[in-house]
Amino acid sequence: MQIMNERACTLCRREGVKLFLKGARCETSKCAVTKRNFPPGAHPWARTRHSEYRVQLREKQKLKRYYGVGESQFSLYFKRATSMKGNTGENLLALLERRLDNVIFTLGLAPSRKGARQLIAHGHMTVNGRRCDVPSAQVRTGDRVGVGERENVRKLSKSYLEERSGYPLPGWLERDPATLSGKVTALPVRADVTFDVREQLVIELMSK
Repeated sequence: MQIMNERACTLCRREGVKLFLKGARCETSKCAVTKRNFPPGAHPWARTRHSEYRVQLREKQKLKRYYGVGESQFSLYFKRATSMKGNTGENLLALLERRLDNVIFTLGLAPSRKGARQLIAHGHMTVNGRRCDVPSAQVRTGDRVGVGERENVRKLSKSYLEERSGYPLPGWLERDPATLSGKVTALPVRADVTFDVREQLVIELMSK
């Protein structure tokens, strides 16, 4: 576990931003980006050539790591985004935002996106009252997501929710703390994505 925690902090330091891979800890003074705001490695201040490709690649890696998706899965999202009407970059962000693991985390029912994926994979989360064990499942307008019936899991989710109760929700989600659930009231738009990412650079790289 310690190795995984260190790796999560290394990813944040590599991208130079908080990716919130460790949930609430990222908001404290213990955050590695706050304590050591420089790239990991033996020579973090060595000169590097910031080519156009490098800048685009770093932006892509940052986006992938923020949502916790792999290369092949990210490529599938890009292909789907290009086939949709509208701006490809905004479509890509909307697809990533609509992932079930992201929704569970955003609602505050899990400590991090990784934690949300674990809860979902173990069958502890529901969509419209039915168990869903696919973290990448896409939510739709009107869907209600929540915690299953296991008491120990509900206690955990309640504690996570209390920790994040002060965090504002994006306009496309509603939260019901009493039932440990939330509702998708609309589809996310670009303004709902508060993460600092230049999606156009990602699209330029993926389109080569």
